Amino acid sequence: MIRHIVFFSARRHEDVELIRDELSALGGIPHSTHFEVTINTKVDPLSDEIDIVVYGEFADQAALAAYKAHPLYNQTTLRVRPMRELRFSADVVAAR
Repeated sequence: MIRHIVFFSARRHEDVELIRDELSALGGIPHSTHFEVTINTKVDPLSDEIDIVVYGEFADQAALAAYKAHPLYNQTTLRVRPMRELRFSADVVAAR
């Protein structure tokens, strides 16, 4: 299983909810086995610059590649990119 984790910060605080709503549309792409978009609670003072976290689970690299190749992924990226400041992504193989 591949875990796809992406951290975002908004350019403007007022856009955090909108960015989350836009990114939530990615859950409509059928290739993930689990998908969620959440707002960072910022309980940890060292993570206060991260506003939104996208977390998805994929059966394998092919499923993740199909997710990223889906037209909705590109459309969402085009809408969110102007509103975001930072984007950090990690795709990791889950330890069993």
